[in-house]
Amino acid sequence: MPRPTVALASLDRPIAERFGARLKAARLRAGLTQARLAEGRYTKAYISALENGLSKPSMAAVHFLAGRLGTSPTELLGASDARWGRVEADLRLAAGDWQAAADAYDHLLEEEQAPIRRAELLRGRAEANSRLDRPADAVESAAESAAIFDANGLSADAALARYWQSAGLYRLENSEEARALLRQIIDAIRGGLKAEPDLELRALIALAMNDSREGRPDRALTYLNEARARLGELDDRRRAAFLESLAISYRESGDYEAAVTMATQAIAYFRAAEDELEVALLDNELALTHLALGTLERANAHALAAHERMTRLGDTVRLADVLETQAQIAVALGDLSAGEAHALAAIEAAGPTGNFKAAIDAAMTRARIARRQGDLPRATDILERALADARAHGRPAQARDCLIALSELAAETGDHAHAYELVREALA
Repeated sequence: MPRPTVALASLDRPIAERFGARLKAARLRAGLTQARLAEGRYTKAYISALENGLSKPSMAAVHFLAGRLGTSPTELLGASDARWGRVEADLRLAAGDWQAAADAYDHLLEEEQAPIRRAELLRGRAEANSRLDRPADAVESAAESAAIFDANGLSADAALARYWQSAGLYRLENSEEARALLRQIIDAIRGGLKAEPDLELRALIALAMNDSREGRPDRALTYLNEARARLGELDDRRRAAFLESLAISYRESGDYEAAVTMATQAIAYFRAAEDELEVALLDNELALTHLALGTLERANAHALAAHERMTRLGDTVRLADVLETQAQIAVALGDLSAGEAHALAAIEAAGPTGNFKAAIDAAMTRARIARRQGDLPRATDILERALADARAHGRPAQARDCLIALSELAAETGDHAHAYELVREALA
């Protein structure tokens, strides 16, 4: 039976201790022993660790325990008591319930006036919004948080806030500023800053992801290898998160075999922690990697698994990404009608959620389908609209891809002068 293993940082201990006190009180009211409460899913030792504040629960564990105790997850987390609002927000953030965490931080910030507590809430909101793919909100919250921490001489706290600021900038495709913040964090830690134990590793992997996207695979792999050599320092859940980042970075740098290995290992850790969302994200990552390797049956199987999980979780934002992956796989398999259907479904799912990346990628897939069908005017029209969307939503990398695809179409129609102009614009 699974036994989640979540390391507890010293700053998290008060949160875990308060949850543990509520859990123990609810268990005693229900007349259950620790072994009976754990029966069928966890272990007595895990329940003991929770009650003694030695571990924080996943949201899956909270729901299971609440059901066994005849109470609600909200009551177990203490959301009905205003004094526990910050505890609930931090628990939900730690457990990966990003939307609930973001909502909780928004509510708490409406009332909080004390500068340092506001900075802590802003940093939590920055992380939640970054993970929800709301980069502009993440950058704004993280920058304000870092400024408050700096003003109060809390350099380590400011460094963590800047990490989430850099994550938002990365998603906004502002790699130059993202890299500058990450280098600042690493230099400060190596200069003696006492930051969170894994922050330097996270910054190294983030630097690798920036370099991969900027077409610097050799430098990216240098950072990745440095980070990979130190994975043994991490607990299981954080190791899973880093393996996931490594998988993405290896795929973007072209090392597909390493990407498959990292993603497969990460899935095993996330499954043990009952993190269905991360498993779904990694299935999609494996689908893209197998697509790049040309192992299309495996790519299709992982994409289908990701689709089923995202649908079950009701995560429409990320479902759009999975549908776009399925569109690419269908095209690679030669099923253009299925590819068109998946791409249109991705655009429909992406629209209400603001997932512009998925919508633009899906449009580009539709353009490739039109080109393979010999309908070059339709392909050009789709790409021009995708290019306008990429520019409107500040996505320069996708705009560059659209320009290159348009240049290829122009060359195919014999308009070499226009093709050259488009290439020059893409490279500018």
